[in-house]
Amino acid sequence: MKQISDMKQWFFSALMISALGSAQEFSRVDTLKGSDTRFRDFWDVRKYEISVEPDATRRQVSGSNTIHFLIVKDTEKPVFQIDIQQPMKTRLVKADFTVLKTEREGDFLWVYAAEPMKKSDRKTLTIAYEGNPVIAKNAPWDGGWVFSEDSAGMPFVSVAQEGIGTSVWLPLKDSWSDEPDEGITMKITTPENLVGVGNGRLIQTTASAGKKHYTWEVKNPINGYSIVPNMANYVNFKDTYTGENGILDLDYWVLPENLDKARTQFKQVNAMLKALEYWFGPYPFYEDSFKVVDAPYLGMEHQSNIAYGNRYENGYLGRDISGSGVGLKWDFIIVHESGHEWFANNITAADKADMWIHEAFTSYSETLFTEQYLNKEAAEKYVQGTRHNIVNDEPIIGKYGVRYSGTGDMYYKGANMLHTIRHIIHNDQKFREILRGLNRDFRLQTVSTRQIEQYFSEKSGIDLSTVFDQYLRTTDVPVLEYQQNGKTLKFRYRNTVKDLKMPLRINGTQVIHPAAEWQKVRLKNALDVQFDPNYFVEYRKV
Repeated sequence: MKQISDMKQWFFSALMISALGSAQEFSRVDTLKGSDTRFRDFWDVRKYEISVEPDATRRQVSGSNTIHFLIVKDTEKPVFQIDIQQPMKTRLVKADFTVLKTEREGDFLWVYAAEPMKKSDRKTLTIAYEGNPVIAKNAPWDGGWVFSEDSAGMPFVSVAQEGIGTSVWLPLKDSWSDEPDEGITMKITTPENLVGVGNGRLIQTTASAGKKHYTWEVKNPINGYSIVPNMANYVNFKDTYTGENGILDLDYWVLPENLDKARTQFKQVNAMLKALEYWFGPYPFYEDSFKVVDAPYLGMEHQSNIAYGNRYENGYLGRDISGSGVGLKWDFIIVHESGHEWFANNITAADKADMWIHEAFTSYSETLFTEQYLNKEAAEKYVQGTRHNIVNDEPIIGKYGVRYSGTGDMYYKGANMLHTIRHIIHNDQKFREILRGLNRDFRLQTVSTRQIEQYFSEKSGIDLSTVFDQYLRTTDVPVLEYQQNGKTLKFRYRNTVKDLKMPLRINGTQVIHPAAEWQKVRLKNALDVQFDPNYFVEYRKV
């Protein structure tokens, strides 16, 4: 086994968010958190009306959530599962239906309705919460609240919750498969000398009893882990971007100490939006604006509220993920976390096992951005360079129904899979149309791996099923064994799924169709055969 390089060790300690470790046994609690059970499947969240007040001194948060929901099937004895993690306290404040009782069990609040509910009924319930939430030890990778300070000693507060779940502080349906279709409002209450920044647009600011109240509104559906309040001594500056859907408001909230650096560094945002709109289609949330917000941790893809903590340096904390030098020419967090606006926030995996949909496409957005921002040669150098981060420890797809994501290879093995598929299709215009089509046809939806696979095969006109199987469901990298004798090339695939259908280009234009059995082709000349390094394949002379 190869030694893992220092760069790779650093990369995985810093970037991998996937994790429940190597645990393979799952409990009833895992199923309740990860499945669409009978306590979840009869109601659909329409909107959240959230209030939140962080207390930096006592490391507490408190507030309420009014959940608007639609009954989607007749239910005789409705029992609602509301997710709220220990040690947070919670209580039902009111409901517009008769509640028989409520029970707290671990990370759940059970709400028992006293009457049957009919399909198409629309209901609400309001739940209050308070307490000292889980504190992140190493945000954003372990998850939880962060109560930090800026250089002047002022509170600098946020939360990171993709892995741990938004129920670490907020009572809600903590399921990726059910987003509030009509968006959210969030009122953030702060001391009068601080600012609260949430998702979407600021629609109201009020003051009372020495406190400020900042109300933010999101009009689009939003994935739960993107719902994030920030509190700090923020200053604000603005810009605009003229994009495919018109004028997009750019809103930047930074610490005073970072203002000058932010005005310079965030100029990259316009170039990023131009490149990613070219490949993916219009930015999905024009109605909700685009924000970058200083955060007390590295970064996160909070919808219309990108968390930024990259020290105003290019690269990833000043390093190049690819080891090629190319990654130091742009700010990793600006590009990567914004790429998630298309893949994670617009198109969201319904099950955490399919988290690769978020991370593979977004990691490949780094390559696509580089191609537009620099050139194709630099982009190919970058994506090939990222392969040294691949460990092949577990399959990319996780375990369904238990909130268990796959391995961290979902990032750059996933990106190199997409790069390989691009070269199988061998038509950049068609590949671009597929990416834009995904964001159009699955706009604001939750999806499965199978839907993405089928879409690629259908739109490309190529059966890519075995390619997806190879890279998503195994830890094996295909090996092309070959022998060359003058103008005769002999070759076969090893280390592949059964009947892998993955043609390869050699010598620039010639296409071969390897299989498990040896095959031969005639070359145009006797020079050493040239294999295309853009395919994520090991070429081995035997």
